Amino acid sequence: MLDTYFAPAEKVSPQLLQAEIDLINNHPIIDTLLNSVGGLLAVLNEQRQVLALNDSFLAMLGLEDQKEALSLRPGEAVHCIHASEPPHGCGTTKACASCGAAIAMVTCLTENVATERICSLTAKNGEKTVDLSLSVRAQPITIDFKRYILLFLQDITKEQFLLSMERTFFHDTNNIISGLLGKCQLFAHQHGNSPDIEQIINLVIRVSQEIAIQRTLSDFGESGLKPIRQNIKSADILAELSSIFANHPAAQDRVITSVNNAHDLTVTTDMPLLLRVLCNMVTNALEATEEGGEIKVMVDERPNGTMAIQVWNRTIIQEAIKPRIFQRHFSTKSGQGRGLGTYSMKVFGEQYLGGKINFSSTTEDGTIFCLTL
Repeated sequence: MLDTYFAPAEKVSPQLLQAEIDLINNHPIIDTLLNSVGGLLAVLNEQRQVLALNDSFLAMLGLEDQKEALSLRPGEAVHCIHASEPPHGCGTTKACASCGAAIAMVTCLTENVATERICSLTAKNGEKTVDLSLSVRAQPITIDFKRYILLFLQDITKEQFLLSMERTFFHDTNNIISGLLGKCQLFAHQHGNSPDIEQIINLVIRVSQEIAIQRTLSDFGESGLKPIRQNIKSADILAELSSIFANHPAAQDRVITSVNNAHDLTVTTDMPLLLRVLCNMVTNALEATEEGGEIKVMVDERPNGTMAIQVWNRTIIQEAIKPRIFQRHFSTKSGQGRGLGTYSMKVFGEQYLGGKINFSSTTEDGTIFCLTL
């Protein structure tokens, strides 16, 4: 047995390898897979040698004929910088014990189950080296009583880069916000706490809360966010909105009228999440209103004891758009990353706060978005 730090080093004889290549490349099921799978697909023998590749894999390797890649191991085919290291190259080196692709293939063969891993790969590209991140799935398949590996790969380099940058952003921004809040509080202590300073401190705290919410969603998904509920008066909700939009760019040359018909009604809810919903409502209303126009924020007590918070503007929503108003990714604005404002209202207002979001839009009454809690 040949020396190895991880996977077996042995390869099949040239004669047996050619027989396997002929079998795989003439098998109807494999042929269908190679021609139908849109991602990167390779077929390997139990010794992890390439027997067939689909066109997408060939294009990624920069090859026109798969014969140039046959008999190679995956690391050799993609020019991994460890693929020629001792004792016997791809799968056998010290680095291979922590390689996601090698682990997926060995586990697949050892346990005879499909196995997925993330492979962090540094590959040679001419005189340069490139860092890649691949999602690797090794799927065992038996043909003529012999096992082979279907190796599916997906390039997730961009996604992993953005994820790492996102985590860095949250970390660095949180540090900046903490420093800014500390400076504001020190300034208030040294010079007195004026209404303007108090407003700045409240806005900084709100930014910190928004970042914490987004970080939780990023790290744990929708299920990870747990509302922190407290008793909040209707007057406090209107006061917070007034403070947020006092100098907001969207409110420039526009009037925001607040109407509190709920008196001292109290609702038990999560204030940062509630403000995220209401700020979306108010911002959308302001953007739909011409300069010099007015929007209204109204709080009402309904007969069943619920609190209804409504945001009104005069502009009506087109009939063709109404059915899609809460649809994720749908937007009347151009560019990527749109269509999340009204969708997030629905998610935060209903899924997390347990309320109900709806809207009406008519020529007579204008447009009203309503959150009932």
